[in-house]
Amino acid sequence: MKILLVDDEAELTEPLYHVLCHEGYEVDVADDGRKGYELALQNPYDLLILDWMLPLKPGLSICQELRSQGKTTPVLFLTAKDTLDDRVMGLDAGADDYLVKPFELRELMARVRALLRRSAASETGITSRLRIGDLELDLENQVAYRQGRMVSLSDKEVKLLAYFMQHPQQLLTHEQIYQSLWEEDQANSNVLAALIRLLRRKIEEEGPLIHTVYGKGYRFGEQ
Repeated sequence: MKILLVDDEAELTEPLYHVLCHEGYEVDVADDGRKGYELALQNPYDLLILDWMLPLKPGLSICQELRSQGKTTPVLFLTAKDTLDDRVMGLDAGADDYLVKPFELRELMARVRALLRRSAASETGITSRLRIGDLELDLENQVAYRQGRMVSLSDKEVKLLAYFMQHPQQLLTHEQIYQSLWEEDQANSNVLAALIRLLRRKIEEEGPLIHTVYGKGYRFGEQ
């Protein structure tokens, strides 16, 4: 599998490049956003690892522009920005995952493996639809419909909404939801909160569906 790594910090890119290559991945590296964007347009990558702050073109702009052109290659952001609003901005731009610096290389590699597994699985094609009340989710085309209104969703939003719709009216803990999306042992509540916030914004114009159970998790469905 082929990965594009775009980061201007040599002290990070060098060890990460060697670890990725050791794991058998083919890796291209760019140290500025303009070069990274051009490589992403020219080559069929399986994963993009983007720093948020880059010279010439920020990672956020790269992700936004690729998504606007219909490119669905998974994107993992590396960034020092760690507020909830930053996470919302990154996910809203089309990122699939978000890792805050500093981080352990083994955690990053776990995220990489998870994103590549999901990307490979999606290529087999999923044709099923989920429906609860006035909400319908088209998994294959990554769109939802509520009372006839079409809602475009990111890959991560589709997975989160599908998980909710497969467990209606159940109390789902933060750990359960996070592990279903990121396949990690430890939940990152800030990333999850940002994703929940984005999904609510998109599907709840007609009324609330995602209900917070404070201190525990969330319950999905009309009440």
